[in-house]
Amino acid sequence: MSDAAWNPGIVTALGSMPGTDPVEAARIVLGELPDLMPLPELPARGVGADMLGRTAGLLVDLAVEVVPSGYRVAGKPGRDHRRALDLLRWDLDAVEQAVAEAGPPRAVKVQAAGPWTLAAGIELERGHRVLTDPGALRDFAESLTEGLRAHVAQVAQRTGAPVVVQLDEPSLPAVLAGSLPTPSGYGRVAAVPEPEAQSLLGEVIEALAAASGAPVLVHCCANRPPVGLLRGAGAGAVALDATRLGSVSGALADELGEAWEEGTRLVLGLVPGVDPEGRPDVRELARPGLELASRLGFAPKALLERSAVSPACGLAGASPEWARRALSVAKEITEVFAEAAER
Repeated sequence: MSDAAWNPGIVTALGSMPGTDPVEAARIVLGELPDLMPLPELPARGVGADMLGRTAGLLVDLAVEVVPSGYRVAGKPGRDHRRALDLLRWDLDAVEQAVAEAGPPRAVKVQAAGPWTLAAGIELERGHRVLTDPGALRDFAESLTEGLRAHVAQVAQRTGAPVVVQLDEPSLPAVLAGSLPTPSGYGRVAAVPEPEAQSLLGEVIEALAAASGAPVLVHCCANRPPVGLLRGAGAGAVALDATRLGSVSGALADELGEAWEEGTRLVLGLVPGVDPEGRPDVRELARPGLELASRLGFAPKALLERSAVSPACGLAGASPEWARRALSVAKEITEVFAEAAER
């Protein structure tokens, strides 16, 4: 990863923040994370501000609406679609204002649901998931790619900074395992073979890397993220919750080791995403990262050169005070890594 956005000891966040004020959120993330500033997401604002609704607002020539069961494909853009567009426009205005006040970050990160999570979370008109219809799945992947290309160009223009794309794929393990329920709740959607999942994701990643000029980051916070698949699809970085991995061994250890060895950066989620009890011990928070490097056979220096530190998940459920503190704690963890590398 030679891209300028990924300097040694980089710190970032996964995107979501507490509250409903986009201007305040933009000022906080720009102030705390100037090297790789995530475009803030504020899901507390409701419909259109959550991951699926926000991503659906980026789609080109496709629209969704809210129904009792969630998001569903709509024949034409309606109130829900317009709300998502308005919220995103306000967010971009807020970031532009923050940049005008404090100067541009080294790079900006934009986040959106990946093609498999999007297709798993949105219904067709008959209630089945988009991923069950190959034609609809292809249409959504292409629309997502086109929408994100335009989004990247707009963010770059407004901020004057390079843009990194993050695809959030929390549903990918369930897609691969065939554990998503059907509309009746009595059956399960058929598992998608790994080669098929990798191929579609790879097409999206390739197009977005070309559009942004930077490696694409894929985030999956499962206990057992499909690191090999993500790397095979072309992800230049993989974000995971390092606190949930446990004792890394077997195939996962092989996948993580190969990814690190071949230059895929690991974004290690090490800081609690919600308010902890008491004041956290930074060295204890850093320990899963140090243990992971040791288990994979890498010196602590690799944590600075080949990883980034972030909160373990989004910060939407945190208090405003902890959200700001969590970003500072992430920077303190990199200092622990630097101390370990010097020993």
